[in-house]
Amino acid sequence: MLTYSQASNAARRFNFDEAYSRAFDGSRPGPGVKLLRIDGRFEDRATNGRNRRLRDAKISDGNSRTLEIAPAHVVTRHAVAWDGIRVEVVQSTTHDKVEFRFRAPCHLLLVYEEGVRDDGETQLGDLPRSTLRTLRRKLTFVPAGHEYRERQQPRVRSRVICFYFDPAKMPALGGASPQPASLAPRLFFENNALWDTAAKLATAIEADSDADRYSEALAVVVAHELLCSHGIVSRRAPPVRGSLAVWQQRLVASYIEEHLAEPIPLDALAKLVHLSSYYFCRAFKQSFGIPPHRYHISRRIERAKTLLAELAHSVTEIALELGFSETSSFSAAFRHVTGITPTEYRRTLD
Repeated sequence: MLTYSQASNAARRFNFDEAYSRAFDGSRPGPGVKLLRIDGRFEDRATNGRNRRLRDAKISDGNSRTLEIAPAHVVTRHAVAWDGIRVEVVQSTTHDKVEFRFRAPCHLLLVYEEGVRDDGETQLGDLPRSTLRTLRRKLTFVPAGHEYRERQQPRVRSRVICFYFDPAKMPALGGASPQPASLAPRLFFENNALWDTAAKLATAIEADSDADRYSEALAVVVAHELLCSHGIVSRRAPPVRGSLAVWQQRLVASYIEEHLAEPIPLDALAKLVHLSSYYFCRAFKQSFGIPPHRYHISRRIERAKTLLAELAHSVTEIALELGFSETSSFSAAFRHVTGITPTEYRRTLD
């Protein structure tokens, strides 16, 4: 059974508007600014200066672990990060000319939610340059060490989702991560599965969603789909005797955990991992040892135990919080799983 640690899996949120622009023009960060490295750790830089308005950044010639944007003030940047994965939503705020540049020891996937340019050019490594005007629903993949440059005169305000992946930690089915050389640069390609999942995650980031484990699982699914698009892993074939793949287990368990109080149709879970309901049911039981509905109930009861131990809520309040319509149905489900009623369980904690 999958387990989760709130401390280790909680996403870290950042606003890039000023902190990251300092990295692009060579100026020092202000006090307390924490720069996120690709391995998920923080690098603290302390200075005696005060926070100040920065001059427009110029695209540098050095490596940066994030997408460089100039001028920096024409976009807003918001991100979350987990171990080995960082996701950033870049939203333009004006129709001013803008330039992008990236070259780093990490992979970058750009997912264009919105974007139409009147003029511009994009260059990725040795690939032919592109002057494509409509960028919506396009994707670009920049492998570690490759150079990406883009300039544009936006017709509409663009919105790009950036995924940064640590090559050593990029999840792959079957164990070992792929070598960087096995991932080829790709410019303005289409992939509905990648785009749809990225769009869901961007919505959660901008809404300041507390569903961190579900969001993290979506980021992992993006990594998986990216590897699938390169032919490195199989999208549908589970690795061991009909069980769910690791990324499928993680996504489904996270989704259930974040929707404990809601009825979850079997079909909805199956669609999350691109399987038929019939096959999903069999594969889920093979992986978790129990059918999906029983797993959902068991997770509800585990959450109930935590709430009962806190003594801050009545049994009726806990029942309603976990989606039970009546206290009696909650008590029956609790007794079925634990052998005692919620009230009796609370007494054992005294």
